[in-house]
Amino acid sequence: MRAIQLTGIDQMEMTERPDPKIEKDNQVLLRVASIGVCGSDVHYYETGKIGSQVVQYPFVVGHECSAFVEEIGSAVKHLKPGDRVTVDPASFCLECDQCKAGRFHTCRNLTFLGCPGQAEGCLTDFIVMPGRSCYKIPDAMTLDQGALLEPLSIGYYAVKLSEPKPGEKIAILGAGPIGLSVMVCARPLGAAKIYVTDIRAYRAELAAGHGADWAANPEKVDIVEEIRRMEPNGLDTVYECAGQQETIDQAMRMLKPGGKLMLIGIPRSDRISFPIDQARRREVRIQNVRRQNECVEDAMKLVAERQADVDFMITHHFMFEETQKAFDLVEHYEDAVVKAMIHIAG
Repeated sequence: MRAIQLTGIDQMEMTERPDPKIEKDNQVLLRVASIGVCGSDVHYYETGKIGSQVVQYPFVVGHECSAFVEEIGSAVKHLKPGDRVTVDPASFCLECDQCKAGRFHTCRNLTFLGCPGQAEGCLTDFIVMPGRSCYKIPDAMTLDQGALLEPLSIGYYAVKLSEPKPGEKIAILGAGPIGLSVMVCARPLGAAKIYVTDIRAYRAELAAGHGADWAANPEKVDIVEEIRRMEPNGLDTVYECAGQQETIDQAMRMLKPGGKLMLIGIPRSDRISFPIDQARRREVRIQNVRRQNECVEDAMKLVAERQADVDFMITHHFMFEETQKAFDLVEHYEDAVVKAMIHIAG
């Protein structure tokens, strides 16, 4: 089979590898169809690491994908060959304390597609996954939509984890695919007012056209002043999706007493800080968000029932042979890119 592997900083190449095979009765052999280029994939491409997770070359990244079922193990009962599926890139053990507590996403023995030291990714013709990681998608859903269920489920989980109440007023700082996923999930989960910011004007404009009540570029507008003018009592929840110290500081200034700061973005630095006087006096709740946990089917339902639109996020399409072009585009934010899709089969 073909595979696109990272070979160095900003370097990748196509290679031939043996086709993977089912080795356990609970596994599924998948023919990969559509792949979304995620910012974390590009982190590995651009810098060779995310925090302590360092690429050992050559290495295959990629974790947002839809696929066709080619073969199933004898213990897999919910799928059959030919089914179209979305893939949860996490494989968990079901045996550790985290799994037994229902925290599958923090499994002690978790492996994640395209994560160094855990599992190689889906930029290949075929992958093998546990059957429980594969969800059949409705006939009316496209393969691209199926691939986007991975970031959408992160958005859904982030909103769910914030314990939303009807009528809440929220902000989303960073309108990349994750921030936009939070946005399209927040409305059906009860948000009454949604404010969105991004330093790239085209992304703020995209958010304004697809669900935000107000959106602006913080390099052009004092977003804290403007939001506090419109919401003098402050916001119920801020979802920080940019991974920047500046946006964390902005979020703290927007929140009402007892408000919630949801940290979703992945900072490039090893440490971030908070103005502890503000956080303590207003009893701000700070919650990290780690990927998603058992939200794929909920996210799928939103798309299937047309409560959440994801198609507007897809701005570019590439063939498998053009993968490096797709990564370069996303790395440099060229041509108003939001989500680039790579097509292998379909």
